[in-house]
Amino acid sequence: MAPVIGVHVPLLPDSKAPLKPASVPGAVFNVANSIVGAGIMSVPAIMKVLGVIPAFVMVLVVAVLAEISVDFLMRFTHTGETKTYAGVMREAFGPLGALAAQVCVIITNIGGLILYLIIIGDVLSGKHKGDEVHLGILQQWFGIHWWNSREFALLFTLVFVMSPLVLYRRVESLKYSSAVSTLLAVAFVGICCGLAIVALVQGKTQTPRLFPRLNYQTSFFDLFTAVPVVVTAFTFHFNVHPIGFELAKPSDMTTAVRLALLLCAVIYLTIGLFGYLLFGDSTQSDILINFDQNADSAVGSLFNSLVRVSYALHIMLVFPLVNFSLRANIDEVLFPKKPLLATDNKRFVILTLVLLVVSYLAAIAIPDIWYFFQFLGSSSAVCLAFIFPGSIVLRDAYGISTRRDKIIAVIMIILAVVASVIAISTNIYNAFSSKS
Repeated sequence: MAPVIGVHVPLLPDSKAPLKPASVPGAVFNVANSIVGAGIMSVPAIMKVLGVIPAFVMVLVVAVLAEISVDFLMRFTHTGETKTYAGVMREAFGPLGALAAQVCVIITNIGGLILYLIIIGDVLSGKHKGDEVHLGILQQWFGIHWWNSREFALLFTLVFVMSPLVLYRRVESLKYSSAVSTLLAVAFVGICCGLAIVALVQGKTQTPRLFPRLNYQTSFFDLFTAVPVVVTAFTFHFNVHPIGFELAKPSDMTTAVRLALLLCAVIYLTIGLFGYLLFGDSTQSDILINFDQNADSAVGSLFNSLVRVSYALHIMLVFPLVNFSLRANIDEVLFPKKPLLATDNKRFVILTLVLLVVSYLAAIAIPDIWYFFQFLGSSSAVCLAFIFPGSIVLRDAYGISTRRDKIIAVIMIILAVVASVIAISTNIYNAFSSKS
């Protein structure tokens, strides 16, 4: 049986006191925090690519499929003897299935951590893309100096903000930071909506396209490149087991997941529409970059800064939650016969520091989040969210799948595979076309 990740793990290794079950509101915040992450930044760009109506439909469909896939996962988990994602895959497909799940969790989560740091770097220190220059808030406030460069600003953030949070041993211990993080995301959405409404009243917004515009620059297949971005934005399955098994009963997790998905779908659709209204065809893959522009008033400039600061803080608080699952899965792969990670201080600290260093170096080297989203959504994220849960249902190791379950699983897998293959093929074709 796979080691239990995040279940009955004490804050201090020598603690003997029984642990109180996690609360449903805390689980809702942790699940919502796992979902929202960096995905919210690219939803306005999805609206620009697909048009408003197809983007709305896609977000809702992926949210519903995500809820179904989590139900599949937890149903087979509680029927079997495991308490981890890898364990469910092991019971269905043996050691190779467990390894596949662990590798995908590791790829998805390390990608998520890198995405978060890229966004924080964009906010604090700006971004250069060809002749286009976007200043970060530190550069706008204090001018361009060595100490507010991307490298130094990210290093300072990792050491003094994220390091204390990633040293917690239980997911439940992050519920307060997750609550603050979720509220910051809501504040970010609220400010964006307010700015968009003011711009709409003043007649400064562009008319959003309801449907995609297909021309010599954009083909039908280019539309599929938005699918992996939405899939990545709803991939939180790596945290389902750590969060779910800290609750008192299985039905609590079902409730938490549904409430969190509903909340996140509303957040995504709201920021997508109003962000697209605000910036139109100039919407960047990371919408925070758009807020570096000068406003017409001091109040407008203040709100532009608040938007970026609030979401940068949100990302900083999401980082430890994703790091928790990543660290546990890497430990399970590398040290399967060792004691629980939370009980080994040396192993825990070394693994934590290595992940921070790797994430930092990669974030410095990688400039754009859109292509990173597409890579994750076309590979590891789509496996975790849809392909693996659907495969578990079809394998039906415990004979509990209904005919309806299997039909949904087949549809889920086919849609995921087709969309990912088309997206990958289109990106490869576009890459070679641009060079020729």
